[in-house]
Amino acid sequence: MTDIVMEARNVYKNYGKLEAVRNVSMQIRKGDIKLIFGPSGSGKSTFLRCMAMLTMPDKGEIYLGEQCLTKPGVDLNKARARIGFVFQHIYLFRHLTALGNVELALRQVLKLPKEEARARALAALKEVKVTECMNKYPNQMSGGQQQRIGIARAIARNPDIILLDEPTSALDPELTGEVIDTLRDLAKEGTTMLIVSHEMPFAREVAEEMIFYDEGSIVETGTPVHFFNGPHSERAKKFMTRIINRTTRE
Repeated sequence: MTDIVMEARNVYKNYGKLEAVRNVSMQIRKGDIKLIFGPSGSGKSTFLRCMAMLTMPDKGEIYLGEQCLTKPGVDLNKARARIGFVFQHIYLFRHLTALGNVELALRQVLKLPKEEARARALAALKEVKVTECMNKYPNQMSGGQQQRIGIARAIARNPDIILLDEPTSALDPELTGEVIDTLRDLAKEGTTMLIVSHEMPFAREVAEEMIFYDEGSIVETGTPVHFFNGPHSERAKKFMTRIINRTTRE
């Protein structure tokens, strides 16, 4: 049995002449925490969506365990149930409470009985420390609380992996810490995660591997120590200098 949870093999995705993903390969093993970073518009989010099969690659293969998701005839709805996805923008159903938002996929996708779905949803809300919001609607919660509901929705299904697309970018700086603390807790529990983020303090503390992505491809990979002490490529050096200087000013 392999411990590879998810894998991309030579993945491509173009939008006209724009190569958002160009020959990208990656393996994610059980318990890995990998963080993708790089300039805006470089294709990071597109690659993450390809991994979740929310965006279909033009070429290449995506594997979830030993199952090839890009193979014709695959039940993608069933496969996606094993992948937690946290969006950059907070997509909660406005007409449902926090509890209702987390319960919905458990009942409609996993077809769990009402009592079991309720129990798992409550456990997920407790895990991300927002049980006080269980009966509140999204417009009654802060952005940080809403994003934690989004994370609870992802983890409630007990997925093989959680993909997070810049989970703090839509938040005010004072609310970012709430979400980062939640991700730290998940990391301590050994949750397998692939994260697109520019949160460098979080990357330094939690990520086992950082992946610098630019112009549709992986430029350089390494540990946080590698990137903070001196990446090899000029593009990564310039980017790290800019982002560290900006973080220092803030």
